[in-house]
Amino acid sequence: MCGIVGYLGEGNVYDVLVKGLHRLEYRGYDSAGIALVNPNGNINIYKTMGKVDNLEKFCQDKDLKALAGIAHTRWATHGEPSDNNAHPHFSDDGEIALVHNGTIENYKLLKDALIQHGCQFHSETDTEVLVQLIEYVKLTNKCSLLDAVREALKQVIGAYAIAVIEKNNPDTIIAARKSSPLVIGIGEDATFLASDATPIVEYTKNVVYLKDEEVAVIRRGKPLKLVNLDNEETNIDVTTLKLSISQLEKGGYPHFMLKEIFEQPSTLRDCIRGRVVEDGKRIMLNGVNDNKERFLKAKRVVFVACGTSWHAALLGKYLIQDMCHLPVEVEYASEFRYSNPVLDEHDIVIAISQSGETADTLAAIKMARKAGSFVYGISNVVGSSIPRETHSGTYIHVGPEIGVASTKAFTGQVMVLTMLALSIAQLKNTLPQEKINELGKYILQIPDLVEQVLKLNEKIERLSLIYTYARNFLYLGRGYSYPVALEGALKLKEISYIHAEGYPAAEMKHGPIALIDEEMPSVIIAPKDHLYDKIVNNVQQVKARGGNIIAIVTEGDKVIKNIADHVLEVPEMPECLTPIISSIPLQLLSYYIAINKGKNVDMPRNLAKSVTVE
Repeated sequence: MCGIVGYLGEGNVYDVLVKGLHRLEYRGYDSAGIALVNPNGNINIYKTMGKVDNLEKFCQDKDLKALAGIAHTRWATHGEPSDNNAHPHFSDDGEIALVHNGTIENYKLLKDALIQHGCQFHSETDTEVLVQLIEYVKLTNKCSLLDAVREALKQVIGAYAIAVIEKNNPDTIIAARKSSPLVIGIGEDATFLASDATPIVEYTKNVVYLKDEEVAVIRRGKPLKLVNLDNEETNIDVTTLKLSISQLEKGGYPHFMLKEIFEQPSTLRDCIRGRVVEDGKRIMLNGVNDNKERFLKAKRVVFVACGTSWHAALLGKYLIQDMCHLPVEVEYASEFRYSNPVLDEHDIVIAISQSGETADTLAAIKMARKAGSFVYGISNVVGSSIPRETHSGTYIHVGPEIGVASTKAFTGQVMVLTMLALSIAQLKNTLPQEKINELGKYILQIPDLVEQVLKLNEKIERLSLIYTYARNFLYLGRGYSYPVALEGALKLKEISYIHAEGYPAAEMKHGPIALIDEEMPSVIIAPKDHLYDKIVNNVQQVKARGGNIIAIVTEGDKVIKNIADHVLEVPEMPECLTPIISSIPLQLLSYYIAINKGKNVDMPRNLAKSVTVE
């Protein structure tokens, strides 16, 4: 949930590190800091609460000369947000500095033992325990920094991605990871280190993704060296980044979120490309085609996901049940991992995560693999942990999503799930070929239809002014529109801080209807589908109680248009494809309400883009 940057090379080390911290701001944080090894063999540490801009102001009159350095944006876990608890942390003797993502679960036990050996602590963090432990091992064993890091990590229980520097060794950075991402960029005369590739891409396309319990030795003028915790050398797999600087910039939009909403026609084209072929007659997903037997023999599908990805998984349930005639369960990964789930070799577990690093989802994957289930991953980030931990899977290919509130990743996930269901149905012959042809042709049209829906932008911007200061919202939908209602409510909560709830429309009568009055707007997703008459009844029930209604309806709708206060029309689609189209107006409505309230839509309070700790 926080960010690491490291740099060893030519040029201005401070500038590279600070620019990297800015690239990682989207991950969420409450403080920032930097440690610089200067030419005199000293380590200068500067850190502040608040944004990276605060750190830059703090550093204006400081000694910034450096041969190497590490930097960090912190999201508080152990210890409140403060200058003192911000990273980097240093050892008691001031010789070693360290930055850390993750959680050290046995930190209290280690801390008590170190205090008994005379260590003095200066913060409330679990991270300081790790740097003090490394110092203690180094002094006790009279060993190198690499050996001290390895031996210290053997005593650690929990998750970590770390970068370590040493006062009298300005030509070396030691890095390691377990259950928290870390990537190394290899340049001609420089080596970069970061939590993800965004701070690295403008310097090099060649990266190495560290594996669990792998330690990297980064040395000036020498090749990268990787070892395990037992000091055995491991293979170096260099990957070429398919990321561009333009994808990390706003491109003239005021916010990344708005840019990403408007990117959806192109990102959906990228998602579909090469997968819906022969004019829609065939769906080609390598992850399915390469594992035909596992899908043919499957008795059940279990989805594990969190947040927006969980809403996509709910849609995946409807799609696979309808098209493939398989029983499907959808689980929050955070609950699944502690629920003693019953799994076996006949189950397919589908894990969904935009970042590919969600801690709870990763833990669920490991449980499923241990139980013998076939695990299929759906992620956006190439080289992330979930694609590496699963047996097979599909990337959504929507490009980096910088805004914390997911937009294009959600529609990309739903598109992949639609193609996955069609691909399995094609394999199992559970859907007539004529139906596959029809849906395939519609899928190819979806990017153009999303462009059409985005023309509602100005209308939604005007509409948002009416509801900016509502205190509560109710989102209602039935069938395929129910997960869309959940996602619409989540978007509003995330970025505007307005309380909103998503409900199956029929459940309104089991409690939420008591809340409806003239101050409680209801957003009702009501496309023309087999449940349309039912949702009309729900619309009438809200209206009868004085509620204000914003309805998402199919073009040409006559009935709801005469009842609702405001109507947003979207193109007619087959029922199973409507969620992608109907979610776009909800994204725009949330965006404009939040902007009207003066909120930071790209970095909403208390939220992080990638939840890499529990």
